[in-house]
Amino acid sequence: MTDNCEQSRTFTPKYDKDGLIPATAIEKSTGTPLMMAFVNETSLQQSLATGYAHFWSRSRQSYWQKGETSGNRLKVLEILIDCDQDSICMMVEMEGLKAACHTGKKTCYYRKLTPSGQEETPIALDFTDAEQMFDPKNIYSK
Repeated sequence: MTDNCEQSRTFTPKYDKDGLIPATAIEKSTGTPLMMAFVNETSLQQSLATGYAHFWSRSRQSYWQKGETSGNRLKVLEILIDCDQDSICMMVEMEGLKAACHTGKKTCYYRKLTPSGQEETPIALDFTDAEQMFDPKNIYSK
């Protein structure tokens, strides 16, 4: 059964009970997933109006533009919405030191799950080769 939103040209996002949908930022030139945050109607409109990624912080209960502190902004080149209209992908170009993660790495996805092969053994985290782009102590301690 096909829902109307799957074939429609009308933008009707399905926000959750808090008015949010997940937004994944992906570097358009490489396809690298950079980060995931949440948007609401206003932050999505801010992203569309300014051409830079804006989000809603659930912990601070406030709007924020990616890079407003660090200078590592995400220029929005394209916004894609999934078939159910309940999540988006922002295809972006990185600015500044080209680091999307507050830890100073290019991407927030700098660890991978390594299955142990044993159900009773915990899954391990291994670091990828994600390059450290800046020392967060130098940016966020100002």
